[in-house]
Amino acid sequence: MEASDAAYAWAAPTPTPVPTSSSSCPSFLQFFWSYQDNSVIVDHYNYTGKLQGDRYRDAGLKPEDMAFLAMCLLIVLENAVVLLAIWRNKKFHVPMYYLLGNLTLSDLLAGVTYMANIVMSGPNTMRLTPLLWFIREGGVFITLAASVISLLAIAIERHVTMVTMRPYHGAKRGRMLLLIGASWALAGFLGVLPVLGWNCLRRLDQCSTVLPLYAKSYILCCVSVFSAVLLAIVVLYVRVFRIVRGNTRRQRGLAHAGSVRKGLARKSQKYMALLKTVTIVVGVFIACWLPLFLFLLLDFFCPARHCRLLLKADYFLGVAMVNSLLNPIIYTLTSKDMRRAILRLLCRPCLMTKDGQVKRMAVPFLECSFSKTELPSQKHEAGDTTISSGNIVTTASPVKTLYPKLYKV
Repeated sequence: MEASDAAYAWAAPTPTPVPTSSSSCPSFLQFFWSYQDNSVIVDHYNYTGKLQGDRYRDAGLKPEDMAFLAMCLLIVLENAVVLLAIWRNKKFHVPMYYLLGNLTLSDLLAGVTYMANIVMSGPNTMRLTPLLWFIREGGVFITLAASVISLLAIAIERHVTMVTMRPYHGAKRGRMLLLIGASWALAGFLGVLPVLGWNCLRRLDQCSTVLPLYAKSYILCCVSVFSAVLLAIVVLYVRVFRIVRGNTRRQRGLAHAGSVRKGLARKSQKYMALLKTVTIVVGVFIACWLPLFLFLLLDFFCPARHCRLLLKADYFLGVAMVNSLLNPIIYTLTSKDMRRAILRLLCRPCLMTKDGQVKRMAVPFLECSFSKTELPSQKHEAGDTTISSGNIVTTASPVKTLYPKLYKV
C-alpha cells in the first residue's frame, strides 16, 4: 500500500484547512465547505486507486472517449428526430404517445449529459469541486434513471390497457401524465440523494471505487431499485403476453370449423409478433443493463484497490447507454405510423413531387410493411386490440389516407 501511495505522490495536494466545529462556524457551514474543497476529489480518487496510469494526467480525449462521444451524438440526433416527428404530426398528439415522447426525451437528455460527463472527465476531474462532481455524475444518473423508469411506465400502461381492453381513450390522459411525473420525480429523488448527504466525503473506507464520492450503501440501494424495475418490467410483459395468448385460445375454442379461419390466422400472426416484441424489449433491456448492475455489485463487495476491473467502469456504462440508442428503434421506429412520419420528415423531396403528390416509387417506403402483421391489406376487426411492434394498434392506416392525391385519376 505504501508503494502504491508513493506512486501517486504527484497528485497529493497540500491539505486545505477545514474549519472545525465552533460557535462561529456551525456544522452546516462545514458541510458547505467540504463541497467547495477541491482537494477532496484528489484524496478520494487517490484512495480508490483511480489515479493509476495516465488517464488523469494526459490532456485530450482517448479513442474510446471519441467512440462514446460519437455514440452519444447518434443518441441525441436519433431521439431528436423522433421528438420532432411527434411534435410536427398532430396524429401523435394523443395520450398514447405521451409515454413514448417522455422516453425519447429522457434518452436524448441522457446522451447530452453523458457527452458533458466525458468532456469534464480525465484531467478535468481534478479541477472540479465536489459540488460540480455531484452535478456531473448526478445529471447522467437522473436522465438514465428517468429512461429506465419510463420503460416501466410504458410496461404498466400496456398491461393496464390489455387488462381493461380500452386503449388510450381521453380519460387516460391523467394517468399518463401521472406516470410521467412519477418517473421524473423518482429519478430526481434518487439522483440528488448524494448531494443531500448520502455520500462518503471524509469517510474514505465507505467509498465506491467506480464513483469515489458516492457511498457504497447508496450504490447498493440504486442497484436494488433498478433490479426491482427490471423484474417488474419482465413480469408485466409476461402477463401481457399471457393475456393475449389466453384471448386467442378462447376465440379458437368458440370458433366453428371454417367460419373464421382467416381471422384466426391473422390473430396467430399478431400473437407471434407480440412474442417477438416482448422478447426484444426484455432481452435488450437485460443485455444492456445487467452487466452494469453486476459491475456495481462487485464494486460494493470489493475493497478499494483489490479489483482492477473496477477501473474499467466507462465500458460498462457505455453498454448501458446503448439502451438509449436502441429505445427509439424498439418503441417508435417499429411503429408503421412513426416510420412513415420520420421518413416524410427526413426525405420529403425524395418521396413527394413539388405539387404535393407522392411518387409511386415511394409508396413501398411509406408503407414500410416489413412483416405480414403490418400489410396494408389487413383490416382489424371491430373492437380488436393487439400490440404490433410494441405499440397498441386499433386501426389500419394505409398510405391512401395520408396521401389521397396519389389515388386520384
